[in-house]
Amino acid sequence: MKIEAEWMRGGTSKCWVFEAEHLQEGGASLDVLLPRLFGSPDPRQIDGVGGATSTTSKAIILHRPTGGDIDVEYTFAQVGIEEAGVDWGSNCGNGSAVVGLYAIEKGWVVPTGDVTRIVTRNTNTNQIIVQRVPTPDGALPVIPEGQMPGVPFPGYPVGLGFQDPAGKTTGALLPTGAATDSITAGGPSWTVSMVDAGAPVVMVRAEELGLDPARYDTWRAGVELQLDTLEQIRRQAAVRMGLAPTTAEAARAIPKLAIVAAPADAEAGADVNVMMLSMGRPHPALAITGSIALTLAARTPGTVLHTITGGAPGATLRLQTPAGVIETWSEEHGGRLLVGVDRTARTIATTIIHLPEVSGSAAPAVLAGATQ
Repeated sequence: MKIEAEWMRGGTSKCWVFEAEHLQEGGASLDVLLPRLFGSPDPRQIDGVGGATSTTSKAIILHRPTGGDIDVEYTFAQVGIEEAGVDWGSNCGNGSAVVGLYAIEKGWVVPTGDVTRIVTRNTNTNQIIVQRVPTPDGALPVIPEGQMPGVPFPGYPVGLGFQDPAGKTTGALLPTGAATDSITAGGPSWTVSMVDAGAPVVMVRAEELGLDPARYDTWRAGVELQLDTLEQIRRQAAVRMGLAPTTAEAARAIPKLAIVAAPADAEAGADVNVMMLSMGRPHPALAITGSIALTLAARTPGTVLHTITGGAPGATLRLQTPAGVIETWSEEHGGRLLVGVDRTARTIATTIIHLPEVSGSAAPAVLAGATQ
């Protein structure tokens, strides 16, 4: 079997990008096909195209709607590494940044003016994301020059505006109805905020984990020692948020977990210090869908984030991450709230993936652009 694909970087993630019809040709279920393509289960993914980390074992599947206001629909797949599974439960904000660029490069969307607007819909969450790509003189620059924290080389700037992002997964910004809740895990009781915007996220105070807010550079070591407890908190939050019937059945990708604290004076360039977990490990930067949840949490009275930011965030929110400060923005557009962040993206390779024949049931409806 031969499958056409693009290898692209979006934000701080790398994704394999497929057009839906190219995956349909094999006739196998995506839950069977994608792990085999990526080389899972294997911690090295040595016989596939996966990168053996949560930020490099991702797929974006694109579909062109036949009409309406949406330019591109896409589905995100978080492909397991040590398990032959696929998590369809959430979107990837960093990966989303490749969608608008792909559409322009492939001629799905014709550049107009100095900034081209691409309206995309993520089928995992039914989230509309308005993407804005600079196209001076009606074309992409020959050489990309956009810079962002966490990536050493430039790419094309992509603005991602999540339209009315609250409650896209659970139906409510505060799935439990409360701005803060208590969760008991590993013995102690933890004060948390559970917010659904961009992606469901559970937020834990750094101080309660024994982490020093004034020494952000020491957090990772402290977090590594408490991964089991943090996973218990995350799984209990999944049940509280209605994402899973039991803790054992909680998905690996959602809810995401963010550890937060007010920055020290020396870190005045940020409004809040954040360390997010991705697939059970500290994220090297920040899950962008999670940054949307943090932004709305800062605007919501009573949440952990609202308390840290003083309850009066401006048009931007500055998040200190292991890769540097990431800034989110909020604005009204056509009477709708857009909460967004600026990323960069670029195409790394255009390729044909060779794969032995795989067997499995017919490809699921996601290939037709249906909501997961």
